[in-house]
Amino acid sequence: MARTNYIFTSESVSEGHPDKVSDRISDEIVDLFLTRAHETDEIDPWDVRVAAETLTTTNHVTIAGETRGPDISKDEIEAVARAAIKDIGYEQDGFHWKNAEVNVLLHGQSAHIAQGVDKAAEAKAGADATNERAMEGAGDQGIMFGYACRDTDVLMPAPIFYSHKILEDLAKLRHSGKDGGERLGPDSKSQVSVIYENGKPVGVSQIVVSHQHSLESDTSADIRDLIEPTVRNCLPDGWITNETVWHVNPTGAFVIGGPDGDAGLTGRKIIVDTYGGYAPHGGGAFSGKDSTKVDRSAAYASRYLAKNIVAAGIADWASIQLSYAIGVAQPLSIYVDTGGNSALEERLEKVLGQVMDLTPTGIREHLELTKPIFAKTAAYGHFGRTPTDEGHFSWERTDLVDALQKAM
Repeated sequence: MARTNYIFTSESVSEGHPDKVSDRISDEIVDLFLTRAHETDEIDPWDVRVAAETLTTTNHVTIAGETRGPDISKDEIEAVARAAIKDIGYEQDGFHWKNAEVNVLLHGQSAHIAQGVDKAAEAKAGADATNERAMEGAGDQGIMFGYACRDTDVLMPAPIFYSHKILEDLAKLRHSGKDGGERLGPDSKSQVSVIYENGKPVGVSQIVVSHQHSLESDTSADIRDLIEPTVRNCLPDGWITNETVWHVNPTGAFVIGGPDGDAGLTGRKIIVDTYGGYAPHGGGAFSGKDSTKVDRSAAYASRYLAKNIVAAGIADWASIQLSYAIGVAQPLSIYVDTGGNSALEERLEKVLGQVMDLTPTGIREHLELTKPIFAKTAAYGHFGRTPTDEGHFSWERTDLVDALQKAM
């Protein structure tokens, strides 16, 4: 951003938001297919394909899309959906994990899409395909962006990072059933307006939290009293002042929530999933897609590269765009923006493809994206999370720093 003094706002939504319930179910289906592939010899996990879209509304779930992989019954998919709803915490009359109707409409993957993924353009032209995986083309055309900056320790923009943290910590309070958490429902939204001075986040001008609750008698003031300690603990010392304006359940009662209050769809919270509007977004959703879909895998790769550039001290912030064509393995373009240092940016554009193989196969191998690691991404953002030994959030590692520093 060119300005150094400004206020920037980002929002987040909780795991119980209707769209996030849909994302969670879709990602649980991706993990189900990958888990079964790893456990059996029916199919190589590399060859699993899932594109699952979920609609949730009053006591109803519809799952549609395409798959290729192990033999998994509709009953098993339904069971995964119900388990996800139960884990989120929905046991309401209008949306209950046990009573909701679940309609599974998944079918086999289109042969025309499959041929684009399985054989890149070079293979079609008659190149010697000594490694079939190396010939995998992108699952679709598209542009993907990654971003990192020094606002926070995890190199994420402050507005979206703290919006996520507020809801994640409130969800922990709710699941604990203690200190009033039993009065909170699964559905909630947050919004944080961060004050920047000299390009650095220094405070919060406005805080918005709308949180579902179980008691009709609870007022907005009651809910504020309940959640305020958690919100304050999420933000750095001194960021909340007497001038900070709070909006807690500003419309009043919020008892009917989740899919009973508003229909949910997979992929409808893509800005919440990424950088809260602080950085560009390519437009493609992540949830419900296996890693051959570059909407997901290349977005993870571009975040990984941007984070490592900043972690390496090469730039204070970095925005990276990758572009792909269906059936073509190599990215069509690599674009780097670090704020106007054209020599640095041009050098990085050449180096990135040297330190990491940016074909779909290269990304999937480097970030271990054939593991069943996606359900955890469905709420509280895909970026700025903590990588695990099991492979979750591998794109948040900073293990490319030495290679980047050496290449530069």
